[in-house]
Order: sequence, then structure tokens, then C-alpha cells
Amino acid sequence: MGSVIVTYKVFPIDIINDFGPMKKKLEASLPASASVDGYGEEPVAYGLKALLVQVKFPEDQTGLVDEFEKKLETMEGVSQAQTLMVRRTSR
Repeated sequence: MGSVIVTYKVFPIDIINDFGPMKKKLEASLPASASVDGYGEEPVAYGLKALLVQVKFPEDQTGLVDEFEKKLETMEGVSQAQTLMVRRTSR
């Protein structure tokens, strides 16, 4: 059984120097069978940075990605979230 890894680009409402609180909120909103595979930061403009998040979802459970994306878009402090890449992995 494989997994699906989805990479998101999360834009904060304002300039953030520490993404720690946002990461905690994000991890708390994950479905139980999903996990964060990694984080990154990407400069956008004028000091604004976006948070890059890789989330691993089990391939055999439907609806988890959509459920998480809806929570992500309504999360406090998030202006916008984009799905950058979806890939399948056997790990």
C-alpha cells in the first residue's frame, strides 16, 4: 500500500517571522492517519514568506485530502493555500 504526498504553499495574512504557532495549528488539524513529511519557507515579496508543507496521506482512504484542504483554508492566520504538487509514493 502506498501513500500520497501533497505539497502545499500556505500564505499567512501578515508578515510572520516564526511559523511555529502556524505549524502547530496545521498539525492539529490533520486527520489521524495523515502526517507532516516536511516544512520549508519561500520568500514571496517585501519580507512576506510562505510556508511550504508536505503532508503524507494514506492512499487507500478517500476524502482525507479534501477534508484537510477545507480546514487549511479556514485556519486562523492563513490568507490562502495552494496545492503545488501531488505525488504517489510506495513508502
